[in-house]
Amino acid sequence: MKRREFITLLGGAAVWSVTASAQHSGVPVVGFLNSAFAWENAPFTDAFLRGLSETGYVEGRNVQIEYRWAEGHYERLPLMAADLVRQGVNVIAAMGTPTAPAAKAATSTIPIVFRIAVDPVELGLVASLARPGGNLTGAVSLNVELEPKRLELLQEVVPTAKVVAALVNPSSPNVETQSRSLQAAARALGLQLHVLQASTELDFAKVFATLTDLKPGGLVIVGDPFFLARREQLAALALQYEVPTVAFFREFVMAGALMAYGGSNSESYHVAGTYTGRILKGEKPADLPVQQSAKVELIINLKTAKALGLTLPLSLLGRADEVIE
Repeated sequence: MKRREFITLLGGAAVWSVTASAQHSGVPVVGFLNSAFAWENAPFTDAFLRGLSETGYVEGRNVQIEYRWAEGHYERLPLMAADLVRQGVNVIAAMGTPTAPAAKAATSTIPIVFRIAVDPVELGLVASLARPGGNLTGAVSLNVELEPKRLELLQEVVPTAKVVAALVNPSSPNVETQSRSLQAAARALGLQLHVLQASTELDFAKVFATLTDLKPGGLVIVGDPFFLARREQLAALALQYEVPTVAFFREFVMAGALMAYGGSNSESYHVAGTYTGRILKGEKPADLPVQQSAKVELIINLKTAKALGLTLPLSLLGRADEVIE
């Protein structure tokens, strides 16, 4: 047996031992399945744990959490979900839009609480928001629906622009919906939209080389965990190539992007945490309506605007929830 296989086997045995021990002692086990990286997701994981604690469950005290991080490799999610099912966890918390379908495919009996950024009915996760049915429920943060608004924001910043670009992840289950929505919005605004694709970091060089040739008025970074995990790299490249960029979460602006417009990721993780706790207490997913986050934030980085030589309209600054100087 190869050393790597032996270590993997030992790791699996250790996980089984810990999980079995927790279940034997009566401590419930939550499988936390996430498509992103642990380090970049820390604030959102904290929000989930906060919601869980508000229902009386504290990690390490009266609930155990088995973490699985796909680190942007969506192809790993089905195996990770199946592993949590084999372990017999009490609830699966499926965090991220690519994660929820993998969890659903893995089990029809273990309760699943999702946190996604698309319509769960359209994605086939639930029958309706009010009456989910089956073994899934969760929280939705506004994202895909806001792609047209992000184009409008770019047009406000660069009103003379006739050409814009959007960056999508071709591996995402949302990519077709995202692309259609953006193209329709671009036509309505009289803009020519170029959709560029990246699913690995190696693709970024080609994307920005293409942007150099296209000379677009701005770039929309479409909502995706892969991009969120690489926000600092994308923000730095956008500044280096002098491309005004609007993304989907506040964290991009903190990393140096020009703007972000989207729902609150922390809020939806918090809701997912409270739902997980309520299910551990005996409530059924079918009886818990899917909650939609109503909070939308516009964040602007003035330092980046100055570096790009942009003077932002006062009307835009006045609507911002936060301006970073």
